[in-house]
Amino acid sequence: MTFTTHRRAALAGASALGALALLAFLSDASFAQTAAPAAPAAPAAPKLDTGDTAWMLTSTALVLMMTIPGLALFYGGMVRRKNALGVVMQSFAICCLVTVLWMLFGYSLAFTSNGSEAVNSYIGGFGKALLSGVSVTSTNALAATIPEFVFATFQMTFAIITPALITGAFAERMKFSAVMWFMGLWLALVYVPIAHWVWGGGFLGTAGVLDFAGGTVVHINAGVAGLVCCLMLGTRKGYGTVNLAPHNLVLTMIGASLLWVGWFGFNAGSAVGANALAGAAMINTQVATAAAALAWMVCEWIVIKKPSLLGIVSGAVAGLVAVTPAAGFVNPTGALVIGIVAGTGCYIAAVHVKKALGYDDSLDVFGVHGVGGIIGAILTGLFADVSINELGKDASVVTQIYGVAVTIVYTAVMTAIILTVIKAVLGLRVSSSDEEEGLDLTAHGERAYTI
Repeated sequence: MTFTTHRRAALAGASALGALALLAFLSDASFAQTAAPAAPAAPAAPKLDTGDTAWMLTSTALVLMMTIPGLALFYGGMVRRKNALGVVMQSFAICCLVTVLWMLFGYSLAFTSNGSEAVNSYIGGFGKALLSGVSVTSTNALAATIPEFVFATFQMTFAIITPALITGAFAERMKFSAVMWFMGLWLALVYVPIAHWVWGGGFLGTAGVLDFAGGTVVHINAGVAGLVCCLMLGTRKGYGTVNLAPHNLVLTMIGASLLWVGWFGFNAGSAVGANALAGAAMINTQVATAAAALAWMVCEWIVIKKPSLLGIVSGAVAGLVAVTPAAGFVNPTGALVIGIVAGTGCYIAAVHVKKALGYDDSLDVFGVHGVGGIIGAILTGLFADVSINELGKDASVVTQIYGVAVTIVYTAVMTAIILTVIKAVLGLRVSSSDEEEGLDLTAHGERAYTI
């Protein structure tokens, strides 16, 4: 790649990030032309709870485990042998990239308030960029009993896995340079704003959209982005005529199992404390996951007469996805129904709808995460139980559909714009010869297997 191409790529990324930064900068009260009103007296500092902190440290480690090694192995086993290393590399590199970007600006824009109330509905401010002002004694209002460093890191692990999920949709055919640029820009322009809208004081959260642990922010977001990616890149070479079967389903099962265990940090950790709500989220997660796995297995058994390992682990992930927005709002009966619906619905979407429409979502990111997230988000409005969480008292299917629709439209449009820019500057897809030889060797100069 020439120096000019690198410079153009850098300018494109800088322009996109600069626009977001300018919006937050101009609206921040600390830079306003008029003096801000006098601040009210500061409340007493909250008391940190060692039990809550211990649980959140554990949950943070569990969620990080979901990406490395969980998702890496889950995806790595499902691709062909010649691309296994490349897929694992993407998960690891995204973990590193997002960690740095989250520390630089992601946490601040997602979870701090902007000086302008109107702008704050859409994006936060730069008050805690580079984690400025975060200390061993500070807390976030959303997690008043744990250190802010822990809360920021917990949310970082969510920001890591979301773009990593997208890679399954375009597996085996995108340039690694394009992957890295896309993930950085997508984090800044898609993930961070939507996280703020739902969890950081933005307009979706204030409208009453319920998302306990990431149905909209993580799964619908990643699923829709994955669909746009695979449509814009086109199908893999030989799709529909060449055997593209997974090379190692044992790795995939190990990865799925790590995802399942890690998901307790994802969902029960979203209670942000060692409390009864975390316990409810935990049992709901287990029940929905098992029910969805069995539902997918039964559907497959009926249709093709053989229950497969790939099918049952895919069903389990579908259940994990669907219960994510509902985990802290529904009772176990609601979780059971959500799991059964998700297992059945995601099987139909990932196997039959994809085949009928002909798009190449390599590892079924949209069929599992997109469709599962939509099912779970909508059913949260139906099954929310105030005896589990009083915040569910105003739950509404209509409001949940509104949140789903906003997320789908924004994510689809912004993802397409980002990909279009990167395609014009760097190109998106590897050459036909590189795709034929495999990305392990052509992109990384290594092989996952030597024999």
